[in-house]
Amino acid sequence: MLAYVRPFLPTTALILLIVYFGFHAFTGDRGILTSSQRDETLVAKTRELAQVRAERQDLEMRARLLRDTSLSADLLEERARSLLGFADPRDYVIRMKP
Repeated sequence: MLAYVRPFLPTTALILLIVYFGFHAFTGDRGILTSSQRDETLVAKTRELAQVRAERQDLEMRARLLRDTSLSADLLEERARSLLGFADPRDYVIRMKP
């Protein structure tokens, strides 16, 4: 009986390998069925990157205004009031919990 099955063993093993790799090509971490999830993640990370870049640009501009060579009096006063907790009598102060 083994003599009848022996010629088909390599073919059967090859078919099983093809089925195994085909299954994982569709359902694996980088498979075809998970490509939409990767696209959604990419869009979310792109939005987050744009937000972080805008925040960094804002912080760089504020740091540039606080340098000795180009000191902005308004920004310096804003930072001093924020750090010291003072406010002008004409200012509206809205306290928020941290």
